[in-house]
Amino acid sequence: VEAVHLIADGKAPRIPQPEEGATYEGIQKKENAEISWDQPAAALHNWIRGHDKVPGAWATIDGQVVTFYGSSLLDASVPAGQELAIKGASRPGLVTKNGLVVFGNDGKMVLVRNLQFEDGKMIPASKYFSADETTTLELTEEEKKMAEDIR
Repeated sequence: VEAVHLIADGKAPRIPQPEEGATYEGIQKKENAEISWDQPAAALHNWIRGHDKVPGAWATIDGQVVTFYGSSLLDASVPAGQELAIKGASRPGLVTKNGLVVFGNDGKMVLVRNLQFEDGKMIPASKYFSADETTTLELTEEEKKMAEDIR
């Protein structure tokens, strides 16, 4: 009660909080979230996971900034996949049916599930090489008639 009265009367002591020992980290910026590939898989996973969703850990692939989301450590044999060169990585990643597998400097693996491009388009990492493919919808004669009736 006494403390409340001191505050209400404007007589409470004001002690500035020292910054030494503070654990607050400021808001992360996208330019500071680039992935440094020269570290173990656990550190890569923690970096990607720690920047998921904002600002998003990123790397350069084919001259384009690509943001990585949804990482997990992968403790298995190296899966089959299509190689993907990543700028700064000592070993190319692998686009597999489950996502993008990247390697730490300890040889262990991290699985990344989603990738986002600079234009904002997000895709499952497993679809990296098929992202530009477009499919057209082919209607049967019966479906064409139904579509015309609906119109």
